[in-house]
Amino acid sequence: MGLELVLVILAVAVALALRPWRLFGGTFPLHAWLGCLVLMPWLWASQRGLPGGVALQLSGASLLVLMFGWPLAVLSLVPIALAGGWFAGLAWPQALGQLAWNGIAVATLSLALGLATRRWLPHHPFVFILGRGFIVTALAMMAAGALASFALPLPPGTELGTLLVGHWLMAWGEAFATGMLTAIFVAFRPQWLASWSDARYLPPG
Repeated sequence: MGLELVLVILAVAVALALRPWRLFGGTFPLHAWLGCLVLMPWLWASQRGLPGGVALQLSGASLLVLMFGWPLAVLSLVPIALAGGWFAGLAWPQALGQLAWNGIAVATLSLALGLATRRWLPHHPFVFILGRGFIVTALAMMAAGALASFALPLPPGTELGTLLVGHWLMAWGEAFATGMLTAIFVAFRPQWLASWSDARYLPPG
């Protein structure tokens, strides 16, 4: 629990220092952000259990990073995780663990991998949708799940291989949903994606 607490405190402190509330107003999609705060706790409460009582769940953290940037995504994940844990009847140490590994770790890895795709891959809408929306999400989910599996003691009766397979399957489900929503937003609501830029990804003229 100590590792998760340090991770959460550090990420929240950095996010607060970046003052993401400066985005509010103007063209900021406030209704979309509020919708995420209302709907995503139910996503977090929808868990799937593995043998040994290990719970796996979808995250939505990569989508939050794409839509609102890493600082606001991290701050948004705190109430989402708390409400989702309450809906699912989790004890607070379990909710903290889910926030750390399924939320903040996924969001941070999504940011790092997304910046790498922007730096090294061509600037094209298809690359943005497939790369950042689908592949980056899958890699971030798998990496965060693997880190949690290796960093934390395995619950009694749980095998490491089974746990990694569960994270792998969840990662592809998350990637499909995030990639699909990213494609829809690029086509119809590009202003909902803080990581999207017409000047960067659309050809001149």
